[in-house]
Amino acid sequence: MASFLLLLSLFLPSLPPQRQLILVAGQSNCTGHGDKTQSVAAGPAAFEYRGSTGTLVPLKDPVGEQVDHFEAAASGSAWPAFAQAWHAQTGDTVIIVPTSRGGSSCHEKARLGAMDTWDNSGTLFAAAVAKTKAAMRATGLPLKCIIWVQGERDANAINDGHLTTAEYKAALQQVVHRFREALGAQLPFYIVKTGYYANHSQAGFHEVQRIQSEVANADPYTKIVFEDAGTFLDKKWMTDEIHYNQTGLNTLGAAVARNILQLTATPQNATHGKAK
Repeated sequence: MASFLLLLSLFLPSLPPQRQLILVAGQSNCTGHGDKTQSVAAGPAAFEYRGSTGTLVPLKDPVGEQVDHFEAAASGSAWPAFAQAWHAQTGDTVIIVPTSRGGSSCHEKARLGAMDTWDNSGTLFAAAVAKTKAAMRATGLPLKCIIWVQGERDANAINDGHLTTAEYKAALQQVVHRFREALGAQLPFYIVKTGYYANHSQAGFHEVQRIQSEVANADPYTKIVFEDAGTFLDKKWMTDEIHYNQTGLNTLGAAVARNILQLTATPQNATHGKAK
């Protein structure tokens, strides 16, 4: 019987290309501070959902818009490279819902005024959910997953003594829980592990990285999908002390796509975060 099923599978067609709706959320390295002239061409099967018009536009940098406290890329982002890599492997059309704000915190104690927070006291979470639900209605698609690129602000707050590691962990777990309450109980939540801040203590960043791994390891639907941002300083893949340059963003975006697809295909054998 097993040999018959194996033989049958050889003649079955592969899954046809699909449309995938993906939410990206976080702070400035999610927004992107790269160079759009070095950004990857996402191709014709990649779109961005624009909340201001309720429409899809071709995905190209600068991705995002200055609406509902969110920001557009300061030239280049990771998301065209992500969409291109996803499409190259699957043939799928990728639709990105960008929701990020530079300097935003996970815990309200790390908040820097108008830079806002993803905690209950901020505006970002509700705005991201509203934008995502509007995108779901406009496209008729379910949400595939959330990609979370955030942690620098909370790491700095830990360094400054304004936030404890335990408080950060509770805040990260809470934002995952709130997204699932709003958008799906088993919604995959994919974390890009936070990098470093040049010329600043790495202690708080090590704590954030450790907690991100702990949260992912304890939750079957939360995974680390990129962990090499911590090497970007040594590789000179930075535009300044804290923002990834376009080489870093292109590398990050493509690796995140490949790693999510690997997790989806073979969860028991997936590697978490190493660029292939």
